[in-house]
Amino acid sequence: MRNRITTQNPNILSAGILKTEFNAPVSNHLISDTAIKLPEILFITTYPPRECGIATYSQDLIKSLNNKFKNSFKIKICALESDTEKHHYNESIKYILNTDQPNGFYDLSEKINANNSIQMVLLQHEFGLFRKNEANFIQFLYKIKKPIIIVFHTVLKNPDNSFKVNVQVIAQLAHSIIVMTNSSAKILKDDYGVDPEKISVIAHGTHLVPHSDKEFLKEKYNLSEKKVLSTFGLLGSGKSIETTLDAMPNIIKENKDVLFLIIGKTHPSIVKVEGEKYRTMLEAKIKTLQLQNHVLFINTFLPLPQLLDFLQLTDIYLFTSKDPNQAVSGTFSYAISCGCPIISTPIPHASEVLSDGAGIIIDFGNSEQLAKEVNHLLKDNHLRKNISSKGLHKIAPTAWENSAIAHALLFEKTGNKNFNLNYKIPEINLDHIKKLTTDFGMIQFSVINKPDLESGYTIDDNARAMVAMCEHFELNKDKTDLDLIKIYLNFITNCLQDNGSFLNYVDEDGDFTNQNNETNLEDSNGRAIWALGYLISLASILPIEIVEKAKMTLQKTTVNLHKIHSTRAMAFIIKGLYYANIKEKSPQNTAIIKKLANRILQMYKHESNPNWTWFESYLTYGNSILPEAMLCAFLSTGNATYKAVAKTSFDFLLSKIFLGDSIKVISNKGWLLKENATKSREIGGEQPIDVAYTILALSKFSIAFKDEEYTRKIKIAFNWFLGNNHLHQIIYNPCTGGCYDGLEDTYVNLNQGAESTVSYLMARLCIEKNSRHSFKLHATNEAEKEFYLKLSRKKTLV
Repeated sequence: MRNRITTQNPNILSAGILKTEFNAPVSNHLISDTAIKLPEILFITTYPPRECGIATYSQDLIKSLNNKFKNSFKIKICALESDTEKHHYNESIKYILNTDQPNGFYDLSEKINANNSIQMVLLQHEFGLFRKNEANFIQFLYKIKKPIIIVFHTVLKNPDNSFKVNVQVIAQLAHSIIVMTNSSAKILKDDYGVDPEKISVIAHGTHLVPHSDKEFLKEKYNLSEKKVLSTFGLLGSGKSIETTLDAMPNIIKENKDVLFLIIGKTHPSIVKVEGEKYRTMLEAKIKTLQLQNHVLFINTFLPLPQLLDFLQLTDIYLFTSKDPNQAVSGTFSYAISCGCPIISTPIPHASEVLSDGAGIIIDFGNSEQLAKEVNHLLKDNHLRKNISSKGLHKIAPTAWENSAIAHALLFEKTGNKNFNLNYKIPEINLDHIKKLTTDFGMIQFSVINKPDLESGYTIDDNARAMVAMCEHFELNKDKTDLDLIKIYLNFITNCLQDNGSFLNYVDEDGDFTNQNNETNLEDSNGRAIWALGYLISLASILPIEIVEKAKMTLQKTTVNLHKIHSTRAMAFIIKGLYYANIKEKSPQNTAIIKKLANRILQMYKHESNPNWTWFESYLTYGNSILPEAMLCAFLSTGNATYKAVAKTSFDFLLSKIFLGDSIKVISNKGWLLKENATKSREIGGEQPIDVAYTILALSKFSIAFKDEEYTRKIKIAFNWFLGNNHLHQIIYNPCTGGCYDGLEDTYVNLNQGAESTVSYLMARLCIEKNSRHSFKLHATNEAEKEFYLKLSRKKTLV
């Protein structure tokens, strides 16, 4: 798989319920492994420093499982060796199995059975690993008394009878089987008669990458002004590198600046048998074809960050394996995840992934066809981008984070009640927030994780961003947050019109767009009031000039607030004025809160019945803001009716969006109507903003009503971002710090725009607060905490 490089150019390198570990990452709240006895899973596999694809695969998988589920189980490693493959390991290895020693299998089975901590065995299987002692290997599987999961890295079609029986016995002894492609699963079922219920397809994992600028990376590695073709992997004749070399003369005719990178050292096992015979042959061919200025060997095993850099700077990735039975390729997967347009021979993995325009398939060994396709792609930048985008969407479900989720769910299923899965909460990462923010404001959309300046700006996004960064500043007192807060505040004030209302849409040049005349802007005005009020509530810790500017802006808007009738706009205004009132109560603000709350109350009385306790005849977007606003109205006024309606309506909403131990917010593909309340729900169309608003409301209700069920639901809702959703895929990208724009029926929208990214950050900051403070005293900010304490002394919250 991954190969590290010698280079002839020294400068090139010098340049189920998945419960949340709710208190992470605050160290004094973590539960240590010694406090709770965690079940152990023994991975039997080759492992680095051994240089082979399975070793690297296992290392990446184990790392991803530990990052995602560290406080759910312990992973122990049994390294596979042979008489000619022995290593010193950097990581803790529990056992070593020498597959050339028959007694080693028996001894290992005894140790596994005697160790009560080991609850499960996962074995990475490649036929070559056990070729010398297949009978002992089978006996080993017979003797193990723990559940066994076997991962087949190779599945061969049309087996002879002996080979077929061997695989059938292995499959029979396994509790579960993992393969990496649908075609492999089909072969196991059709050619070997394996029960399909036993088979799980979990694709080869891939790394999340930041998709850095290609030209920047080329400059970093002294490859500027080069059109870069590349391939990588442990070198051997099966890779058929000569297919590309034979195509190079025709490619060079049309692309004088092309460079082909051959990344990777020769496979250690091949070196032991035949030395560098294959590489020497390639070098001779390069001289014969006079390609010395257009081909570069990078003959080492690259560290992962450097490897991913080379793949990201690649213009076209070439995969020319001549083995039609190669089930899967990790090198191929990594290249697609780095955004490389792929030209590949038709191994089963490539045929599955590159369908529907996600890549180009050529015949085995066809250099003429390869040259034609390379030249076509190098001429068409738009086509390369289109193929890259389709490839990224195809490969996204295979991110190591998603692979970890799929494996963990299988562990839970196989291990029955022995496994209690807990998500680990990611560290707070502001990278994408900062990337989206210019000196003028927060950009509205992104293409994948690249901000799309042409999409312009909105007051909606900048208002939410200001709330989030105020929260972040309150938690961390990071003075660099103030620069972002000022940018968002300036944007909001620049959108204020002479009549006291706000415009929403601004283009990339800073001009208001016609969309402001075509859209109802009441909700946007409400969000601006929420943001201003929240900033004002932090007057004790923010610079006075920022607070005064927010106060002056808010004061100019109050003349219009009573005229607003949009339900959610009224709710945002109530919430904003509630926050503005926390430190310095204003009779004017309180009067507006009462007026708007009474309107919402009248809507509730008009629409509600015993089976539908809601404010409207439908559930649509941003629903949680309505009961939260009524709770804020109660906290501001003491009106018990507001409190009762807040709780009744919120509990009704929760009954519609929490299904067992998961959340499924109302789909934007079809609202939930009063007359069809029992109708089956649409799959997909779930937005991060709705999950985030639900978490914010749950936090406020958990404080006000001292109800642990609300607290439990916060954990469940946040897990939606981490993979506890119907696709079992991450919605938050921990590599970029961005949040994907939506969960659809069969895919995740990979664009990481402002709304989704800020929504995740608000939810994450809410979790952070709850991990740092007791719920009994925790509030949305310090001023609010003091406010709650005063109310609780008056016993108005009980």
